[in-house]
Formats: sequence, C-alpha cells, structure tokens
Amino acid sequence: MTTFDQPSKIKNLFICCLCPPRVLRLWTCRRPRTRRNLLVGTACVIYLGFLVSQVGHVLPQHRGHRKISSRSLQDAAQTPFLGIPLDGTLSPPNFQEPHLGSNGTLLPPNVVYITLRSKRSKPANIRGTVKPKRRKKHATPLSYGKHFPKAAFMGQEEAFAQQLGRATRAAGTTRTAIVLEARKHQLDDHRHKGTAIRERGHRRPGGISGAIKAQPQPEESNIRIYSESSPSWLSKEDILNMRMLADSEIESIQEIPSHKAVLVVFAGGPSATGTACDQGHCGIIKRPLDMSEVFAFHLDRILGLNRSLPSVSRRSEFFQDGQACPVILWDSSLSPTDNNTHSSVRLTWGRYQQLLKQRCWQNGKVPKAEWGCTEIHHHEWSKMALFDFLLQIYNRLDRNCCGFKPLKEDSCVQQGLKLKCSDQDAVDLTHIVQRRHDRRHLAFIDNKGFFDRNEDNLDFKILQGINEFPESAVSVLRSQRLREKLLQSLFLDKIYWESQGGRKGIEKLIDVIERRSKILLTYINAHGAKVLPMNE
Repeated sequence: MTTFDQPSKIKNLFICCLCPPRVLRLWTCRRPRTRRNLLVGTACVIYLGFLVSQVGHVLPQHRGHRKISSRSLQDAAQTPFLGIPLDGTLSPPNFQEPHLGSNGTLLPPNVVYITLRSKRSKPANIRGTVKPKRRKKHATPLSYGKHFPKAAFMGQEEAFAQQLGRATRAAGTTRTAIVLEARKHQLDDHRHKGTAIRERGHRRPGGISGAIKAQPQPEESNIRIYSESSPSWLSKEDILNMRMLADSEIESIQEIPSHKAVLVVFAGGPSATGTACDQGHCGIIKRPLDMSEVFAFHLDRILGLNRSLPSVSRRSEFFQDGQACPVILWDSSLSPTDNNTHSSVRLTWGRYQQLLKQRCWQNGKVPKAEWGCTEIHHHEWSKMALFDFLLQIYNRLDRNCCGFKPLKEDSCVQQGLKLKCSDQDAVDLTHIVQRRHDRRHLAFIDNKGFFDRNEDNLDFKILQGINEFPESAVSVLRSQRLREKLLQSLFLDKIYWESQGGRKGIEKLIDVIERRSKILLTYINAHGAKVLPMNE
C-alpha cells in the first residue's frame, strides 16, 4: 500500500497544495490588513508546519512496513500459542503499548481480541475448606444397677474389628486408622463400664462403684483462658477446681437419691473414696435443669461475696445421655445437715427475723445469751438476701412460696407447701450451712435460680428485715459493668456457653439480672438501707 492509496494522506497533500496561493492572495490584495486576515494567515502557517512534520514521519515508517510484510507470516508461525482461559478472566488488550515481533520491530494492530465468558458452576467443596458435620454419638443412658449383656459388647467388638480391617486395606491412611482405633477404645470403655456396673449391682445400696474408665482427656481444656491471667474475681484455687471438675477423668460414681444427684470421684487423687473427697477430688453432678448453679457461681464471685462452691458444666456418657450438666465441687469442710431442712443450723422464719434485729456479732461485739444468737455473723444474712433476690432463689428463706405467685413447676406447689402460709413464723429455713472450721460465715449451696419470673412477680419477702447491704456487691451493680464481667466470666466455661446458645442466650440471662439489679437499687434507696463494707 502506497502513500497515495490512503484517503487521509491524499486530502492532506491537496490542502497543502492549495494553501500557499490562498495565503499569498490574502497578503497581496489591496484590502486593509484587518485582525481577521492576520488570524487566518497565522492559522494557515501553523497548519502547514504541522503537515510537513506529519509527512516526514509517515514516509520512513512506510518503508519499514515493506520489510516487515515479507516476514510477518514467519514471525506469526514462530510465536507460541497462549491459551485463552474459559472462565472470563482474560483481561482486555492494552492498545497503548506497541506490539513487537521477534526481531524487535513493530507489528500492525490487526488482532481481534475476544473475551469468553463461560457459565460458572457451583464451586466444589474442597477438602479442608468446609467444616464437616459432626456425627451424633448415641450414648447408652446409664441406669444404676443395670446389667449390660456381654454378648452385645462382643458383637460390637467383632463389627469394629471387621470395619477396622476393611478401612485399613481400602484407604491405608493414618487418619482413618486413628479414627477407628479411637472408636475401638470407646468400645473398651463401654465394656469396662458394664463390668463396673455389674459389680455395683451385687453391692449394698449407696456403695461406691468400682473403677470406671472415662473418655480420654480432650486436647483443649473446657475452661478456656486466652489472656495471660484469669479474671480478677476468680482466684487461682477457683481456676484449679474448675479445670478439675471440667477435664479430669472419672474414677467412680455413687448415686445420691435424696439430692437427685451423683457423687463422682475424679482421677488424680487417692484410690479410697473418702480420702479423695477429703482432698477435694470429688464433685456432685446434678440434673440439666439445675444449670443455673453455674451462673450463680460466677455471679457470686463477681459481686465479691465468695460464698458459693465452684461449679462448671460438663458432658459425659455416664449420665443424662451426654447432656450438659452442672458439676459442683464437693466440700468436705461443710458441717453436717439434717435430712429435713438440709441445714447445719435449725432456724424458723420468726427466729430469723429476731436475729436480724439483734445484729449478732456486728462490730466485734459478743451478743448476750438472752438474745438467742447463733454463731453466724449478722452480715452473712445481708449477703445471702442480696444473692437470693437477684437469682430469685426462694428455697432458703421462702420455702412455702408465700412472697410471690409460684408456677406449677415450682417445688412448693408440687409438695403442697403453698397452702401453708397462714403461720409463716413457724416455717423452717432450708440450706443454711456453715463450715466446720468457720462457723461465722455461710456457704451457699443448692443455688438454683429462676430467670423466668417477671418483674411484677418478684419475691420481696427475701429482703424483709434486711437494712444493710454489702458495699462490694452494690458497687458492681451501680458501676454498669455487670454485663461485661458476666460475659467475660461465663465465657471461660465452654460447655455452659454452648449449652445456653452462645452469646445470644447468655445475653438474655444477663438482661434478667440487670433488670432485677435496678429494682434492688431502687429498693435500697426507697427504704434508706445502708451500704457498708462487709469484708470482715
């Protein structure tokens, strides 16, 4: 292709040829040199210079194209084929960058770029990126004294052995062998449990069963502490007891029908049950309905009362079909109680009100004999009343549910105690427990709280006769940091956190406690109650 074959270049040369006569005519005519003629002439001169520069640039480049045209097919044949991806990821070409051949010369931009967009299918589940579904473990419910047939265990052993052989021959992977080996160990645990329970059936009721193998300890503790230190309201002894209750293996179990609970002996202590419990290696496992005792333990520590026993949540195939249950530390230092009131001190509601008026042992004063004081310090009743009101624990101070409208599920209704409110002074208090070595202070046991009670149906009888409240607890309620501390403390117990529905479920429980705390603060201000330090 020559220069004259291009229409744009022919037009430029034609204008170039016609421009000089016109310019001369403008300057040689007899017309006056106006400003218009001067501008037109200047424009023609500028355009003429521009055309000359363009013609000089195009002619050498055309000579180079002739050299390239003879070898263009050879260069195209030697150029490797770059595959076009079919997923629509091909970027559009860059027209600003020149295209060079194999010898460094320019190539004409005569390439057509096509972007292919294929229909994306749903991405496959790549192994390791999708969380696998956990297989539900159907645990056999434990009924004490029940005999497990030996043939059933032997049949399961043979099935596991055959499955282990087939899986090893087919896969040959270490992961499969480990999983099946763990399942085989679980079968051995079931067999040992069956042997222990059969031995238990031949013993007298209430005896401690034989050695029971629990599941292996988890790789991660159920008491999770990710910071350098635990919360300040939990002592080191509290953390050690919580880890022992949540993670230790179970050596033996004993049923306690009167408390609807199970006494367990954990591994790591002496073999004798009595010695193990004396050294703090025992716990009481209660029903899932008593899970509020875990919440009560953390609330007790946050308020600075330190009167309840350490409590955690735990799952085990030994009880309640693997459901989360509260486990409370067995404290051998507690004073013995009677079977009726479960108290170490026998008190009625009338006598309890008389003790509140006498202010026994307050400010170090020894009470007179005619006052009828017990060994319990006066401040202990204030702490217990505040604690029981926030959780609405009525079993201690209002056993017959005379201060509120109970539900059908409440124990006072089921036992028919609601009808016995005519003579309240004769009603016994329950769960008033001391320690043997510390008779001045109380230990809060059976701290089952109720979160389903409305604000207009709270039991204010719990606060009757209380004119002083502990400063440590009231300051926490006024600081508006109760929610933050409860979330931080309850997060430590992994099983409890999950069993309550995570943070959303925990927040609902905290909402109830916060509303009751506001009502309590209003009650304190309205009745002119004193807030005193009670850290004697």
